[in-house]
Amino acid sequence: MSTEATIPTGTIEEVEGVTPDALREQMLKGLPSKTLRKRAKQIVPNDPETPPEIGANSRTIPGIITQRGCTYAGCRGVVIGPIHDILHITHGPVGCGYYSWMTRRNLARVPEGQTNYMQYCMTTDMQEDHIVFGGEKRLAEAIREAYRLFKPKAISVYATCPVGLIGDDIHSVCRQAKEELGINVFGFSCEGYKGVSQSAGHHIANNGVFKHMIGLDDTPNDAKYKINILGEYNIGGDAWAIDELLKKCGITILATLSGGVSYDEIINCHQADLNVVMCHRSINYMAEMMETKFGIPWFKVNFIGADSTAKSLRKIAKYFDDKELMDRVEEVIAAELAVLRPIQAEIKAKHQGKKAAIFVGGSRAHHYQDLFGDIGIETVSAGYEFAHRDDYEGRDVLPNIKIDADSRNIEELDVEPDETRFRPRISPEAKQKLIDAGFAFSDYLGMMREMKKRALVIDDISHHELEHLIKTWKPDIIGSGIKDKFIIEKMGVPCKQLHSYDYGGPYASFAGAINFYKEIDRMLSTKVWSYVVPPWVKDRKAAAPEAPAEEQKAA
Repeated sequence: MSTEATIPTGTIEEVEGVTPDALREQMLKGLPSKTLRKRAKQIVPNDPETPPEIGANSRTIPGIITQRGCTYAGCRGVVIGPIHDILHITHGPVGCGYYSWMTRRNLARVPEGQTNYMQYCMTTDMQEDHIVFGGEKRLAEAIREAYRLFKPKAISVYATCPVGLIGDDIHSVCRQAKEELGINVFGFSCEGYKGVSQSAGHHIANNGVFKHMIGLDDTPNDAKYKINILGEYNIGGDAWAIDELLKKCGITILATLSGGVSYDEIINCHQADLNVVMCHRSINYMAEMMETKFGIPWFKVNFIGADSTAKSLRKIAKYFDDKELMDRVEEVIAAELAVLRPIQAEIKAKHQGKKAAIFVGGSRAHHYQDLFGDIGIETVSAGYEFAHRDDYEGRDVLPNIKIDADSRNIEELDVEPDETRFRPRISPEAKQKLIDAGFAFSDYLGMMREMKKRALVIDDISHHELEHLIKTWKPDIIGSGIKDKFIIEKMGVPCKQLHSYDYGGPYASFAGAINFYKEIDRMLSTKVWSYVVPPWVKDRKAAAPEAPAEEQKAA
């Protein structure tokens, strides 16, 4: 285990008089035996010193209401879609094209004279005839039409389930279009059924970005400290907040994959001296491939939470081993904290000791525990929608994870060092010196090592389990995704939607942390939640027989 690990102290013996084991039994009670065996592996009390093995990245059991997205959603909706100057075409029936139109709040600043294609929803709108006789001609026509109308720098094509089932060769169509039009045209075989969840789509997307974009432009960049931010999608302006902070320190971001980013930035981003990873789950593949091919080291950072942001800045400065940079970083941290600390202290005094539960996305269920912790709110239960075991237990479990049929379904690229462009960014001696001092490269400790002992970790939580958690442990606030927030709010519990933030954000960096503290304060201070009566309680009252007149009078 990395020496960077900070094991949290204390144990969650019980919440509202109920132990974690008792709550787990309540959640599992009454399930069919096969379902029970599977869910039992996905609900485990935590141990930060020796994280227990958790069931993860396994297919959701039919009948259980899940919050997951499909492979197509992960590829088109999460990773590739936020690149604003690529024209995106979904090949499939229009009913499959929900994510053809961006549904997350990925923001983009578009230079004057350029077009933001994120605002467009483009699909080949396959009909029955195309399902029977094939849709390749229709796709080729759609690409030509899109080019004629918009003249984009690049066009990407996404296959949905019916396309994979009938066997349309979208890659052949894209190669022909690339030759015909003279622009970059590439496809993604990201049919929705192809993996367990949207996580498979992330992998397919990163393979495509690596094969078709990164390294196409070798124009040198002479900035002094050049880095890429990987796994930051600029929801609500998070990437802009991080960029603003790093600029104050004198650090240049070449590309943010993939939020608030352009095609030109991505094809040149292999000029960076360092990759830092925000969402490990969605993009660890890219970090590893760029290190192998170009020699760019990577490590995990977290710009969510005040202390986490300061820690990440210091680690980046330490990597470059430049006193001028380290001094500048300390000045920036001191100035930012001087503004943040009084606000944090005021809000913490009001909410110290309250409890949260977080069930959302790849790394957000982990990162946002730091923000809640900043204002004294403890996370008693958390879990991911689409994680793998290493996201919970840390990357040291990777050799122990068995390859299953779903994993074999996703292409693994054979990456070799580039003969002319591979360049070690740091000498072996300097790297070893950092490692000896406790510096972790190419590592992720996982969520469990930063949660309290006996906190309940729940992978791919169902509505049934969520209701038990709310009724029994009564969390003061829950962080969730888009689809499950409504059931939480109907039960009278404030819900901070952390998938696309609704209309809030940014929450990254110091300025974003202040936004978050204030929003949580407003949500917890309002009395509106006490007036919420769940519909099933209303129905029960309406259906109850009227009491005899004598009893009503006595009451």
